[in-house]
Amino acid sequence: MSWYLDASVLLPTLVVEQTSAAVDEFLLARANDLIVSDFAAAEVASALSRLVRMDRLTTTEAAYRLANFDDWRAGATELADMGAHDCRLANSYVRRFELTLRAPDALHAAICRRLDLRLVTLDRRLAAAARELGIDAVVPVA
Repeated sequence: MSWYLDASVLLPTLVVEQTSAAVDEFLLARANDLIVSDFAAAEVASALSRLVRMDRLTTTEAAYRLANFDDWRAGATELADMGAHDCRLANSYVRRFELTLRAPDALHAAICRRLDLRLVTLDRRLAAAARELGIDAVVPVA
């Protein structure tokens, strides 16, 4: 089974965070089976843009990190295609109020459900909701 990476687990590979070392170690051990959707990539770009707006990165630094991410993604991961079915399934997930899912998280879960992928996330709430939905979910930090 392959590993689907959401933006929360991708960002620490680009910006030094407390979780960066654990995430890097986790990804290196599974380097042949990594999946990233265009949606997760857009969330990564959005997070870098937020860091620019917060003056934590310059536009040059953010562009450089995003280019490195794009190169890594093209060479080291497979693409998880998305479709209208994923949006419909995500809609059904957010309507399950007990899951407390936001739409972006529900979309990641829907992609994993459709493609039978393991979800890798740093978001413990998302991981718990995914498990409730029958999706294998891993949080790669203690």
